[in-house]
Amino acid sequence: MDTSSASKPDRHEHGASNIELWFAIAAGVAYAAGMVCEYVMHVPAQWVSLAFFLATYFFGGFFTFKEAIASTLRGKFEVDFLMLVAAIGAGAIGKWGEGAVLLFLFSLGHALEAYAMGRASRSIESLAQLAPRTALVRRGDAETVEVPVDDLRVGDVVIVRPNSRISADGFVISGRSAVDQSAVTGESIPVEKAPVADPELATRSADAVPAANKVFAGTVNGSGALEIRVSATAADSTLSRVVELVTSTDQAASPTQLFIDRFQRWYVPAVILGVLVTLFVSWLGCGNDFADAFYLAMTVLVAASPCALAIATPAAVLAGIARAARAGVLVKGGAPLETLGRVKAIAFDKTGTLTWGTPSVTTVKPASGPAGEALVPVLVAVESLSDHPLAAAIVRDLGSRIPPGREVTAADLHAVTGRGLTATVDGRPVQVGNLRMFSEQGLGLPAELQDSYRQTQDDGQTSMIVRFDGEFLGLVGVMDRARLESIQVMEALREAGVGQMIMISGDNRPVVEAVAREVGVDAAFGDLLPEDKVTQIGMLRERYRPIAMVGDGVNDAPAMAKADVAIAMGAAGSTVALETCDIALMSDDLGRVPFSVRLSRATSRIIAQNLAASMLVVAFLIVMTFSGLNIGLVVLIHEGSTLLVVANALRLLSFQPGKEHLGIDHEENPLHGQPLGEHKAAL
Repeated sequence: MDTSSASKPDRHEHGASNIELWFAIAAGVAYAAGMVCEYVMHVPAQWVSLAFFLATYFFGGFFTFKEAIASTLRGKFEVDFLMLVAAIGAGAIGKWGEGAVLLFLFSLGHALEAYAMGRASRSIESLAQLAPRTALVRRGDAETVEVPVDDLRVGDVVIVRPNSRISADGFVISGRSAVDQSAVTGESIPVEKAPVADPELATRSADAVPAANKVFAGTVNGSGALEIRVSATAADSTLSRVVELVTSTDQAASPTQLFIDRFQRWYVPAVILGVLVTLFVSWLGCGNDFADAFYLAMTVLVAASPCALAIATPAAVLAGIARAARAGVLVKGGAPLETLGRVKAIAFDKTGTLTWGTPSVTTVKPASGPAGEALVPVLVAVESLSDHPLAAAIVRDLGSRIPPGREVTAADLHAVTGRGLTATVDGRPVQVGNLRMFSEQGLGLPAELQDSYRQTQDDGQTSMIVRFDGEFLGLVGVMDRARLESIQVMEALREAGVGQMIMISGDNRPVVEAVAREVGVDAAFGDLLPEDKVTQIGMLRERYRPIAMVGDGVNDAPAMAKADVAIAMGAAGSTVALETCDIALMSDDLGRVPFSVRLSRATSRIIAQNLAASMLVVAFLIVMTFSGLNIGLVVLIHEGSTLLVVANALRLLSFQPGKEHLGIDHEENPLHGQPLGEHKAAL
């Protein structure tokens, strides 16, 4: 009801709203009894009906009085104060029944509003109840014991039975299973989990553990038993941080709410001044009785009270944030939620955002004849001796393509700086490198490989030419693949009204331009150092403000901080990402970006509708007050408009993403490779 109603944590607690509702019901019963005594049964003793009306004052005014005192001590005169003044004023001129109905209806509307708003709050707070209270722990060689989750320590080994909730953040060290992560990341399909390769390394670098090995408290295990090593205490789990961040939504008030707060600083005093003017004009200027003039002034006071106006924005923001949280999108307050809907441009980091951030084999072009058949076995044998990331990608993606019995062994590996590798296979020389390695020897590519080489260069791939025992075997292209959904996301964002999509990257320009062509961004900038990214975001803000930036929240933190809205992908389990962004996509699902934009715009529409309805009702009631509308009907319409505003805001809890989100095809991260075409893999 008052300006701060949405920001007081005790205001919408479930227990408090229930007590307030019972007080409102008691006020209604007392008011009804008083009316029956006075107008139906015609009880001779006037004090009987007065006693019931005074009981209505007590039950209906109890919480109103508490809020009025609290706001007055803060130096503010808010809606509760205005209602209390009007009720006391009605009693002072002998209209106890009018004052009683005012407090009854006001308290009832207040209680129903708190209950309705509690729906949104509870949808967030219920996340905290997902984590189990106890965990099965195996410490050292001791038997498994059941302990409270609050007693879990980092490094403990927790046993997770099939079809049970996971009790702590950690990573899998034994077992395989599909885990339902929807409560934390919003992913509707269970995610396959497997053990980490090196538990000790994972313990030292928990944030760097791949998603395929990481689990979160509150998620549901599938049919397989798991053993996980705890990486965070209960208080520091992803689920706990999400609940804490989302429930403190008042830390970033929306621009509209800040405007309403400033507006009410002068509106409420203006209402009080208008009430005094109405009193004296009606009494002295129009010659009405003081009691009638005072009653009119109190009715104007109630009519002009900005109840619905005060709750219009907080209700929509809370409902929008709650809906986002259910979809695995953490929004830190009303400011980013509302601002995202107004963005004109979105900047994307390339690596790990529009691409997987993992190099993959994308082109395999063998030479014709028997020489080409040796390409994959020889290349895998040589690269298996190297610790370079591109070598790991080749071994991972091509190792399974070697026919049984065709495996070979390499030896004598040597790196040639800036050119490639040399080695021997069966005592015969092998060279794997770029075109420069061979041109310096006066060797040119065979004609059948030249077109493929030019194509890989145009596509931004890293080309590896293989020559074995004096004969070219073919070439392989490797690059960080674009996500399949990146193309669809760009189209969805345009449909959602975002005008410009820009990609920024520290990668070299040919690679950046190749990815840009593939995913369909409007502009791309490569060869950027971290400070260059910050400068680029600053320039984009000057041209398109407001803008958003999507990145991983760690390496891109300085540039993201420069944007109006910072969106971090894959933030679940990453403390840095959760703390440095305005909006966190808990999963690695890029499709949640257009969903968030749509939700933000829907929230802004709801806020605009609420504000317009609130002001129209206030204007209508003020006019009708001077036409003779009594205070009871004024309060009824007044509180009805407030409940209507809250109900309108709660529609956001059932917000459904458009077809652009539901139809996005999500591709698995190619960590384990996939079948390739003879010449080029489909991206």
